[in-house]
Amino acid sequence: MTTGAHLPDIVIVTGMSGAGRSTAAKALEDLDWFVVDNLPPGLLATMADLGGRVQNAVPRIAVVVDVRSRAFTSDLESAIKDLEQRGVRPRVLFLEAADEVLVRRFESVRRPHPLQGDGRIVEGIAQERALLLEIRAEADLVVDTSNLNVHQLRAKVVGYFGEPGDESSLRATVVSFGYKYGLPVDADLVVDCRFLPNPHWIPELRPQNGRDAGVRDYVLGQRGAKEFLDSYTEVLRLLTAGYEREGKHYVTLAVGCTGGKHRSVAMAEQLGQRLRDEGIDVQVGHRDLGRE
Repeated sequence: MTTGAHLPDIVIVTGMSGAGRSTAAKALEDLDWFVVDNLPPGLLATMADLGGRVQNAVPRIAVVVDVRSRAFTSDLESAIKDLEQRGVRPRVLFLEAADEVLVRRFESVRRPHPLQGDGRIVEGIAQERALLLEIRAEADLVVDTSNLNVHQLRAKVVGYFGEPGDESSLRATVVSFGYKYGLPVDADLVVDCRFLPNPHWIPELRPQNGRDAGVRDYVLGQRGAKEFLDSYTEVLRLLTAGYEREGKHYVTLAVGCTGGKHRSVAMAEQLGQRLRDEGIDVQVGHRDLGRE
């Protein structure tokens, strides 16, 4: 058995069919990861051992695993435990998308869902989503590709895996959103900024957004805004330290207001900067900005 010190870095790419596994795998391949598609979970440990025997010639392996492996859930959980016993902690990248988006993608390429059988595409999607529920809950990184094109998904993969870096470091994504458009499904933490007065009702501020100085100063000048930022920064300091101790590599913080244009944008920018000040690698995005 190869010792953990010589085992390669391993990323397991899984998730919903049609959510972009192939795009993510190609992005990893372009980053010089050794990519294996449709590997049965039971062969993960064997693949890791083989990678460790070639004297670091294959230091990073990405394995695409999907429901074509019929004993998917139990086999993958067993394979991950086996790798951990050998001294390596594989990271799991889980890709998903909304049902209606997946239906459109399958219809556009005129391909059946792998689990639909003689039924409808939506039935196959529902069956797959139920099958993947436990794996999604344990994933290190969940990416919702509903609103991403292939270039945007590739950019996310490059952002997460493009620099080898220190494996113990934590990468954070702070994303603003509007509650009227729904919660981001990949959020680990959700912050509600609707307790602050809405700049939407200030005529001169309505056309601006939270990145503009007028809106930013208005939001941050409200009673409770600074106190909230100070208090939540302390919470984040505790959480990020705990995540790093537990080996969690990624965290997504969603910051919401009604429309995702004013308060959430301003507060997301502030929280992102405070996380950077704590030494966390942070990406800040605004899901619903410009959507109205």
